[in-house]
Amino acid sequence: MGELLTSLLTADGAITLLTAAGLIVLAGFTSLITASMGIGGGVLLLAVMATTVPVAALIPLHGLVQLGSNGNRAVMTRRHIDWKMVIYFSLGALPGALLASLVVVQLPLVVIQYAVAAFILFLVWGSKPKAREMTPLGRMLAGAVTTLAAMFVGATGPLVAAFVHRNGYSKMQITATFASCMTFQNILKAMVFSAIGFQFFAWLGLIAAMILSGFIGTWAGLKILSKIPAERFLRVFRWIVTLLALKLIWEATLVYW
Repeated sequence: MGELLTSLLTADGAITLLTAAGLIVLAGFTSLITASMGIGGGVLLLAVMATTVPVAALIPLHGLVQLGSNGNRAVMTRRHIDWKMVIYFSLGALPGALLASLVVVQLPLVVIQYAVAAFILFLVWGSKPKAREMTPLGRMLAGAVTTLAAMFVGATGPLVAAFVHRNGYSKMQITATFASCMTFQNILKAMVFSAIGFQFFAWLGLIAAMILSGFIGTWAGLKILSKIPAERFLRVFRWIVTLLALKLIWEATLVYW
């Protein structure tokens, strides 16, 4: 029984049991961050996973775990969802996913590694769009562009959130609508990677455990929504994620040495 559980959680030895345990705990913690602060958990989870799981599995695994986290949050906050935003976003996301399915498999693994690190640094330090009301076309373009990017760099949550924030929502509306948009995007991501041949089956044990942990974290995060001193935490968060991204760049560079 113990050997079977170990095999399920480690994808038949692709990662260590200690690493699997750490990722399961982290899934709950990052879900708590996103639920309580509106954003940020997906980037942190991506940064850590990028240093612990095989590069080829990074984006699809992260997407499926985030599907569970965002889906849980969307269901728990469903009364606050702006369905017009979700519908227009989803209509744009479909062609973005279709285009990604034609080109994503062509990227070398080291390119994905550098892209993930660079994108994390941009999300942490780059400028964000200014808040203003979005048109239906703008919402569709947001869905298309962020979904295409999601297939290559993983954590597009901060970009999606930047578009969602433009609509003048309350905090609960932002949380619910953002979670719903990301849920649909994560579904498309799983479909694209399945279509191009990624084998999710070996990772299902770890994914299920991380989603369960994420559910607990989401529930706890929604309970303490708006009670965390966000400014102080975000300063620490920014530097932790930056160091993880620089570590990833270093490891990718070693391939050429």
